[in-house]
Amino acid sequence: MSRHLTDPAEVDTIILVPGIDGTAELFYRQIPLLKESFNVTAFPLRDDAGTTMAILVDDLQSLISQVAPDGAVLLGESFGGALSMSVALAHPELVKGLVIINSFPWLRNRLQLHVGKILMRLIPSFAMPHIRRGTAARLHSKHTNAEDLAEFWRHTDHIDQVGYQSRLGILGRYDIRRRLGEIKAPTLLLAAKEDKLIPSVRWAKYMHERIPNSVMTVLDGYGHICLITHDLDLRSYVVPWWSARN
Repeated sequence: MSRHLTDPAEVDTIILVPGIDGTAELFYRQIPLLKESFNVTAFPLRDDAGTTMAILVDDLQSLISQVAPDGAVLLGESFGGALSMSVALAHPELVKGLVIINSFPWLRNRLQLHVGKILMRLIPSFAMPHIRRGTAARLHSKHTNAEDLAEFWRHTDHIDQVGYQSRLGILGRYDIRRRLGEIKAPTLLLAAKEDKLIPSVRWAKYMHERIPNSVMTVLDGYGHICLITHDLDLRSYVVPWWSARN
């Protein structure tokens, strides 16, 4: 199920593809900013997608065909970047461009993903908000302020572990390293320098060296959960990059 946010004529469509939380709610700060330059649609992920990327690829392909038959720009964060690149490989005719934020073509520690999936099954639903509050702090940017955090928790405290289980299983099978050279869409790679969850900058460099039509920018001073921060405006990166290609 998608949320169509605006529909100005003669404007490119950008589809926001969320990270492992799957809700697309963490784009709340960026949505009104991006709406000034794009027709914006958010794409929440289903929780029952199994353990392969194929179902989510089909879901996103179907959404693009509905809202932008001539193709859309996909903006994917973390897990959403992995999904966006997978769609660009499976349906290149539908992907005009890619904005990939703090993402990766593969994750090394398969055992950790498997253990995480098992633990998610054991966590009672009422405990999930407390666990997320205890683990998310290290993922924020150093200058994320109290208002940023309050809004973040307001959007995330209801998220349970069902979708996490599925998406951890998907990541356990995901690997597009050998196919990066097949991505034809213009690609903007954004990587947070202070990311403590994944080596975003290292992965961005790896992908930049292999994706033919790509550029890379390091987000200095930001952590993995960077889109909620009061001073990060994606327009300042996305609009100049996209305008130069049109």
